[in-house]
Amino acid sequence: ILVALLAAYPLSRYQARFNKPFMYGVLFATGLPITAIMVPVYSLFVQFNLLDSIPGTILFMAASSLPIAIFMTKNFMDSVPIALEEAAWIDGASAMRALRTIVVPLMRPGIAVVGIFVFFQAWGNFFVPFILLLSPSKQPAAISIYSFFGQYGAIAYGQLAAFSLVYAVPAIVLYVLVSRGIGGSFALAGAVKG
Repeated sequence: ILVALLAAYPLSRYQARFNKPFMYGVLFATGLPITAIMVPVYSLFVQFNLLDSIPGTILFMAASSLPIAIFMTKNFMDSVPIALEEAAWIDGASAMRALRTIVVPLMRPGIAVVGIFVFFQAWGNFFVPFILLLSPSKQPAAISIYSFFGQYGAIAYGQLAAFSLVYAVPAIVLYVLVSRGIGGSFALAGAVKG
């Protein structure tokens, strides 16, 4: 989310020749299926000796969710009036301080939405950790559910149902916490006169 904020800020606030092609590239990257790039990613992980590495897998999953996070963050940032930042600049604030003290607090509901979306995308991802993490002790819960489907069609329904409920708890708790925080979303009415 932090990288998405820092990437979306110049795209939202400054007009440049590369903004539109960059956003088209980001939009294209969001539509790219992860299965289409897993063969080159796997060979890259083998070359850099990152196979069965939790930090390497986390880095790849964060990078693969970055395009949609940048796209969503930029759209939320566009809704914050630039006049509020200009007032802070007149008072002597730098661009980064205006981002930290003006823009980020006003787009907190948007940041929460991006956070939930990115979390759900990573939490439910089965394919990437299944390919990149080989040790059963390093595999996340999404792959542990797969272990309840035994060989020859035998399924442990009781354990599968119990584990599925436990697996859903963090997502439900995160959703409830963030939805309470979003309550008065985008209270920008009356922030700018004229």
